[in-house]
Amino acid sequence: MSALLQDYLHRILTARVYDVAKDTPLTPAILLSERLDNRILLKREDTQPVFSFKLRGAYNMMHRLMSEGRLAHGVITASAGNHAQGVALAAQKLGVAATIVMPLTTPAIKVDAVRRRGAKAVLHGDTFDEAFAHAQQLTQSEGLAFIPPYDHPDIIAGQGTIGAEILRHHPDPIHAIFVPVGGGGLIAGIAVYVKMLRPEIRIIGVEPDDAACLAAAMAAGERVVLDQVGLFADGVAVKQVGEYPFVVAQEAVDEVITVDTDAMTAAIKDMFDDTRSINEAAGALALAGLKKYVKQHDLHGETLIAIASGANMNFDRLRFVAERADIGEQKEALFAVTIPEKPGSFQVFCELLGRRQITEFNYRYADQDRAHIFVGIRLDTPSDRSAVFNRLVHADYPVIDLTDNEMAKLHARHMVGGHAHGISDERLYRFEFPERPGALLRFLTHLGARWNISLFHYRNQGADYGRVLVGVQVEQSAMDEFITYLDELSYPYWPETDNPVYNLFLA
Repeated sequence: MSALLQDYLHRILTARVYDVAKDTPLTPAILLSERLDNRILLKREDTQPVFSFKLRGAYNMMHRLMSEGRLAHGVITASAGNHAQGVALAAQKLGVAATIVMPLTTPAIKVDAVRRRGAKAVLHGDTFDEAFAHAQQLTQSEGLAFIPPYDHPDIIAGQGTIGAEILRHHPDPIHAIFVPVGGGGLIAGIAVYVKMLRPEIRIIGVEPDDAACLAAAMAAGERVVLDQVGLFADGVAVKQVGEYPFVVAQEAVDEVITVDTDAMTAAIKDMFDDTRSINEAAGALALAGLKKYVKQHDLHGETLIAIASGANMNFDRLRFVAERADIGEQKEALFAVTIPEKPGSFQVFCELLGRRQITEFNYRYADQDRAHIFVGIRLDTPSDRSAVFNRLVHADYPVIDLTDNEMAKLHARHMVGGHAHGISDERLYRFEFPERPGALLRFLTHLGARWNISLFHYRNQGADYGRVLVGVQVEQSAMDEFITYLDELSYPYWPETDNPVYNLFLA
């Protein structure tokens, strides 16, 4: 191995973390192990005092700075999540002042957690980038020591103590360790230690498919900046992997795989079933990747370890998780089906499905001959999805599989209500926007100031971002102007006018 990894190994072996962190257990996931026919172990970083691994790196770096006399004026960081709490606890333990700059969109539960640790919470800007820029200004103007969330050797070394604990607790053969990736500090630290001592163990990074900055960098051979990132797994919603972690990853990480939102919600449920704990989306990310890897490689009889990295979940988000977990576990399928508009047609439809449980049924009169229904069906096995679809087709029902249709899962299932007659030039778009008091009203006001809004659906999901579905009347001649306007809004958006769900239930 290179001199770089040897230097990092020394840093990990001398890291100072156990003044605040605890040596967390490797918990067997008994139910999941039986289902996947592999031995699944969870590294329970969600049981740390701040419910995530982040305090390890923060304390290690701050302890070194204190020993060098560089914390006289205190520390500062920018974070809306687990790093903020890690810095706050470390500062409390070391007896230094801490300032945490957080976006205005940060949920109150996270702000309160920081303040309870004695840190000063400064709310600034709608996005992390704005909060980060403000923290950099305060660093200079007030002479504070900036503690980065992942991009520093001391941060990496602190997180690397997790790898040391894994090998100490489990000296037996391990096929692979799955690690969630945001900025890369965690996987860099674990990869260094494990590859230096047990190079046969595979180190596999796991990212959301809409925030895969390490996968993109590995493919390009250099760090790249993503145009935008999904926000469901907010703990790993990073546009560019860190400079120091990327150098390590190129040498010590075997591969990176990506998973979608439904896979993460299913993994959250798996953790609950096995441990009765509730991890946040980023905390369950590694387990979601592990499950995908097992399926892809038809793996049996191996020992696999997933890092359960954090449990700072807003309670309100559980509604969304519960709603999507069965789809992620392939236990529910969603279909749009056209049935005859006549007495008894629903009964005939249900008889065709046999004893399968209907989980959801939304109906709206279409015309005197037809009705469109939005139906959820419980599946016994993943193959049941295609079996149900084929059975409906063979019975001459017009049917569309909506299980993978994001607009259907986010919005349409909550708003099926009928077609709008007499609405011309309607265009449909999905948006994400910062969630804070008044944000929805401002978003609606700005969009409706120039064009008529003909459809609107919003549902709070307990996150620091909102999701809306909007229908807007825009003449074809004004489309260029409209698209320019959307781009200037700076909110991620997706056109949905051609989505079959829209045409069946809403147009």
